[in-house]
Parts: sequence; C-alpha cells; structure tokens
Amino acid sequence: MSSGFGQLDERTPVLIAVGTAHHRVSPESSQPAGTEVIDALRMMELAARSALGQAVSTSRLAQLLRNVSLVAVPEGDWKFENPARAIATRLGCESARTVRVEIGVPQHAPIRAALLGIQSGQMQAALIVGGEAKATQLSIERAGGIVPGTSADVAALDGGALDGGAPDERWTPEGEIMAEAEIAAGIWSAVEQYACIDAALRYCEGQSVPDHLDSIASLWQQFNQVASLNPDAAFGTPRSAEFLRVAGPGNRPLAFPYAKWHSTQWAVDQAAAMVLCSVGLARELGVPTDQWVFPRVALESSLSVSLTKRAEIGRWPAMKVLGDAAAAHLQQALNQVKYAEVYSCFPAAVRVQQRELGLAQDQAPTLTGGMAFAGGPFNNFTYQATAAMVDQLRQDPGSLGLVTTVSGLLTKPALAVWSTEPGEVLIADLGAQAAAATAVREVTNQGSGLASIASYTVTYAGTDPSSAFVIADLADGRRWIGTSTDSELLAEGVTAELIGRQVIVTGSSCEFAD
Repeated sequence: MSSGFGQLDERTPVLIAVGTAHHRVSPESSQPAGTEVIDALRMMELAARSALGQAVSTSRLAQLLRNVSLVAVPEGDWKFENPARAIATRLGCESARTVRVEIGVPQHAPIRAALLGIQSGQMQAALIVGGEAKATQLSIERAGGIVPGTSADVAALDGGALDGGAPDERWTPEGEIMAEAEIAAGIWSAVEQYACIDAALRYCEGQSVPDHLDSIASLWQQFNQVASLNPDAAFGTPRSAEFLRVAGPGNRPLAFPYAKWHSTQWAVDQAAAMVLCSVGLARELGVPTDQWVFPRVALESSLSVSLTKRAEIGRWPAMKVLGDAAAAHLQQALNQVKYAEVYSCFPAAVRVQQRELGLAQDQAPTLTGGMAFAGGPFNNFTYQATAAMVDQLRQDPGSLGLVTTVSGLLTKPALAVWSTEPGEVLIADLGAQAAAATAVREVTNQGSGLASIASYTVTYAGTDPSSAFVIADLADGRRWIGTSTDSELLAEGVTAELIGRQVIVTGSSCEFAD
C-alpha cells in the first residue's frame, strides 16, 4: 500500500470497481420462445452486478447501495425511458438520483460529474453503466420477434413493472453536432464524415492514396492482433493487412477509403459498469487499497463545431487542448503514459488523436483491440475501455493509463488518465480554450462557380462507386458541401488524390472543372 494513502482527504474520488457483461449470439440463433431474452437492460444489470460484486463483500453490499446517490446511463440503441431507475430498483439503491445521458453528450460526462460530486462532498458513491443487446435484437427480429425496449411502445419489464417513467435528470447535448448544410447534403452517416477526415489528413501529410491505404491497413491490423488475444472480443478473428487494406469479399466497401472492417461493429451484446466513491466511504466499506484506482486527469471540451465548419478538416484542435493540459498536469508527455485505449470508431479517429496527443504513430493505442474487432456498443465503449484499463493498471501498480472519448464526428473530445497511485486530479471543461484554438468557416450547401476540393469520399451502390460527397472551398471564402455523380471524379476518387482539384459548383452538386 502506498504510504500516501493514509493522508488522503476523505472526499478524494476513487474508482473501486468495474464490471462487464458479454453475451454471444450464434448467427443461426433466433432465441426461440421459452428461453431468456437478453435485452440491453439485462446486460446493464449484469455488468452492474459484476461491478458491485467486485467492489465489496456481500455483508457490505447493502451499505454501499445506500450510499449510491447517482445512477447514470448513456442513451443507447434502445427506447427505455429510464433504464437507470430500473437498474437502481433491481439492485436495491432506489434512493439514487437517475440520469439519462442523451446522444451527443460525451460518454465521459457522467464520470466527470461523479468525480466532481464526490470531491465536493455532495455524493458518496455513483454507479455509471451502459450497454447494448444489438446482436440479440437483430437475431430475434430476423425471426419476426421483438426484443423489450426496442419498440416505441416499451414493453413491461419484471412482470409488469415499467422501466421507471421519466428520469430525475435528462442531460441533453449543447451545440451543433452536424451543420444544417451537412444535413441538407445528406452526409449524416458517420462513416462518410470520418472518411472525409481521413482523406484530409492524408493530403495534409503529403501521402499518396496507396500509401494512405497501407497506413490504415497496418494500424488496423495491429488493432486486430490485440483483439485476437482478447477473449471478450466479439470479432477477434485474425485479419491480414492485405484483407484490411481494400474492399473485397467479406469486406464490402462503405465510403472510400473505408470498408466494413474499418468501421465500429455495434451489433454486439456488451455492457460495462463502474463504481466510484469517496476514499472515506471506501475505507468504511473495507475496500482493499490494491483495488483502488484514482483519476489523475478528467477533461472534456463542450465546444461543438461540426466537420465542415472546421477550417482544418484533418485536425482536431480541441483534443490537442486537452492533451496539452493533461501533459502539463502530469508533467510528462502523453506518449510516456504506459497504457492507452484511444476511441477507435474509425481509423481517422485514431490517426487524428495520435497526432493531436503526440502518441506514437507506429503502434495501436489499445488494450481491447478496438471498436471494429473487440466490439463497439453504440454509446458506451468508453466504459468498456475504462474497465479494461482498470484491470491492466491493477496488474501493473503505479503505472498510468489513458482513455479517450469521441462524441459526435470528432466534435466533443474527452480524456481521462487513471492510476493506482493517488495524486492531484485535474477536472475541467476546456471548451473556451478549444474555441480559441479552433478556426472555423462559414458553410453552405448551395453555391456556384469554381471551388477547390478540401476533402471528399466516394460512396457505393453494391461494389460500384455511385456518388461522392465533396467538401470544397468557394472563391468567396465560404465552404461548400454537396455531391457529385461525375463519372470521371468517381473513377479517380478511389485511385488518386482529388484534394486541391478544381470543380465547378452548381447548386448542391459539382463536377470536375478540367
């Protein structure tokens, strides 16, 4: 035990337990009537029970539950109105305040809120949990059934008890996740926006298209190697760099340069939970100190600037602001932090974060294998990542572990650093600093005349290029977002660099000018 533990303030926040739940569905399974139906709420309950079982002995569980004053759940791909209340009721912490965290609020937000609440003395303990049962849902729907919580008319649970009515609090996102011009252009799919980000990064670094494909394949193959050694990975089948480099059989094209296995795979049954409390309560409950994991950094940026409005499409200044603040607080560069799990919904997310945070670019920053291979439950991978990090840090006491969060389309970043060793914790929203560091452009979906391509992606009908989303800079300084079906542009867009080429914009479409 560290000599400093005895001197810790009673209100120091500490993470005392994590729990996960994993359920596998055979591709042929339809879970026939009469068997237990796994829904998202059940997955979250299992993860929470796992965490609570790790946190304290059975004789102390009731005491811990009495002190849980917050149960927070990020919204997922389900329609439960108040899953936090249902979980609190099932577990026995009915007095807890329940929070539903809506899409667009960073998954890290409940962690930061719990840390602040514990630090201020306003709460003693908090349970944060998220989960999905998308694999089961799809399996049952294929057989013509309905999984509880997936229809607008939410099914009764627990023999007639609903999921708790309205939550005590509903956290809604601030700012704009997607610009009106992007919506009008139809570029609302994440894969298309991230493909544009990756293309812009390629151009900024002077890479050729073939070299860019090699870089993505190499990085993703490293993620896959880690997943192949992770017993909980949903898609840990080994994949070669050649398979991952380009679209082909078993790897259908999505939006150039991305194919199926470049994308987060969210058809999984996965959940994760964490229990945070004060050092005072941890001592009172008799939680062994070798189980304690301390937050050292908990940063977010609430700034919300959509993709096309960011002057530098291949960068994320807001994440650099967080990284610089974290490094200054820790008094060491983040590439010296021993372990990292960087949010990995698409290669662009990882590649941009590596650069903004100063991480090594020749190795995959993951313990799990990432969201394409370990599995990317719709809106709670941060908790899966934190659970894996906590397990790793307990095996290597005194080391530091970095976990990052992406909200939106590289919109709102969050960053946490954890350790088994206590130390002063930096908790902040650096939205103002991020705003000062982020240059913006006015965006439109309508234009005319010559424009220079700033980024693009080609999309497909089956395996054939069918259309392109083009982001271009107009002569008047505005940025235009629209589409193109120019056959020459589509053909060159999957083999050669288009960024910097001139197009003629007419309304919401464009074609090559030369």
